[in-house]
Amino acid sequence: MREFSLPALYEVPADGNLTDIVRRNAAQHPDVAVIGRKVNGSWQDVTATAFLAEVRAAAKGLIAAGVRPGDRVGLMSRTRYEWTLFDFAIWSAGAVSVPVYETSSAEQIQWILGDSGAVACVVETDTHAATVESVRVALPSLAHVWQIDRGGVAELNRAGAEVSDATLDERGAVAGADDPATIVYTSGTTGRPKGCVLTHRSFFAECGNVVERLKPLFRTGECSVLLFLPVAHVFGRLVEVAALMAPIKLGHAPDIKHLTDELAAFRPTLILGVPRVFEKVYNAARAKAQADGKGKIFDKAADTAIAYSRALDTPGGPSLGLRIKHKLFDKLVFSKLRAVLGGRGEHAISGGAPLGERLGHFFRGIGFTVLEGYGLTESCAATAFNPWDRQKIGTVGQPLPGSVVRIADDGEVLLHGEHLFSHYWNNEGATEEALADGWFHTGDIGTLDEDGYLRITGRKKEIIVTAGGKNVAPAVIEDRIRAHALVAECMVVGDGRPFVAALVTIDEEFLGRWAAEHGKPAGVTAASLREDGELLAAVQRAVDDGNAAVSKAESVRKFRVLPAQFTEESGHLTPSLKLKRNVVAKDYADEIEALYRG
Repeated sequence: MREFSLPALYEVPADGNLTDIVRRNAAQHPDVAVIGRKVNGSWQDVTATAFLAEVRAAAKGLIAAGVRPGDRVGLMSRTRYEWTLFDFAIWSAGAVSVPVYETSSAEQIQWILGDSGAVACVVETDTHAATVESVRVALPSLAHVWQIDRGGVAELNRAGAEVSDATLDERGAVAGADDPATIVYTSGTTGRPKGCVLTHRSFFAECGNVVERLKPLFRTGECSVLLFLPVAHVFGRLVEVAALMAPIKLGHAPDIKHLTDELAAFRPTLILGVPRVFEKVYNAARAKAQADGKGKIFDKAADTAIAYSRALDTPGGPSLGLRIKHKLFDKLVFSKLRAVLGGRGEHAISGGAPLGERLGHFFRGIGFTVLEGYGLTESCAATAFNPWDRQKIGTVGQPLPGSVVRIADDGEVLLHGEHLFSHYWNNEGATEEALADGWFHTGDIGTLDEDGYLRITGRKKEIIVTAGGKNVAPAVIEDRIRAHALVAECMVVGDGRPFVAALVTIDEEFLGRWAAEHGKPAGVTAASLREDGELLAAVQRAVDDGNAAVSKAESVRKFRVLPAQFTEESGHLTPSLKLKRNVVAKDYADEIEALYRG
């Protein structure tokens, strides 16, 4: 199939903007808790009425400071309540929010705030403020910096005390559906990040249709979602806006290291995450079972969960024997895993990278269905996702209602719909190239089945062509290898080479446990073990599993374990944890050459 579309389930307001959401919530659900806010270590409810009041007070402060309609205001913070507060306050002042990752370097901050022409910026910490200050001389338009941790909200509230309600209402009505709501700078795997202009229409079309299609997951007064993704990433913004559109209770968790504690305290019904989060839940549970002498029981339970999930897709469903085994393991294992995820949730939505069929079946088999989706910054997050009632594991689902997915003759995925970005800020050439012929060219390669379910098989620019002329899409095998608990990242190489090989990094979080189980000295590092026979044998098993998914010509023949993980700080990962392949290839050129010597 070359093209598939679904009718829209939500109609974008002709003259509305995103500030309508908080006003409507206060009018229709005044006493409903729309946000859970962490205060002094405990969660407190923020009603729709209270949130609107806080948004209006902050927006008045922005207006008093001289922020005008259409002005750009930077937002640099971890995932916390104030991010959502300022997002809606900026829109209420008629301005445009510009997210900045809190891990961004001075050079990146200078580029984003400078290119967007930001007149003000909200930061969280002293470190953020110092970094912005270090480049402020190069940002002549930047008139104000407010710091959350230094009373920035209260400062704005005081400044706006004299701004009238009428002035605020007038300013909040300035933007129309087709005006910019935010400029989200792409992570930039190559070159400088491009500013994607997403309109109020983009968010309405995206979030309105997601909420309608997944309605049982967005029941007002019953459902909740804990946001732990960076809100600077468009997936995080989808969570934020969709939760308030529904509305369901939205919580923020800034530190993913304490995620299990936050899940246990907040107890969300819905989780939005990336595959690495779900991989770590599985690997940690398996490692704990092995440490407790229950590894064989866990593995049998996992096999049962996967078999049970696969049987759900067959005409007869699970057999009686399989149902009995499943019920037994539910008491012994599955219920405990669901408790780790908060105990109330039955669904998660995963994006950012492929989840993998085995993991998808495992989670559905334990009673926690992970609905995989696909999208880009330019598509305002999800442009395809699996419906709650018609999931096809291994696919990224059907198109967002109201949009079209087309497969070009060369296999590239093309998109059309109201949710797409309008243009790249200050970059007409890139806009024309990306939106050629009225379709957004994603750069991804994929296929559509007879029911319109999309599979992503690789990146157009990342296709490796071996010396023998074999085209290899690295994502398939990389995802399988990376699923192993010991593996942090994997990058397949082989362009113009006689065979396919791989660079592998070791998961430092899991290494200590593995080392203890295998009698290695305490405190060993990946660098000290990269030639260790047992470690290499474990990585080889991960490679063998990856090779099972591809043909012999596409399989990894050799690999090298690298001395350290790829990180955002090292320059090898984007803030959304995508590999910067060109940087890795340059920095590890000697390691790649070593793979092909002799």
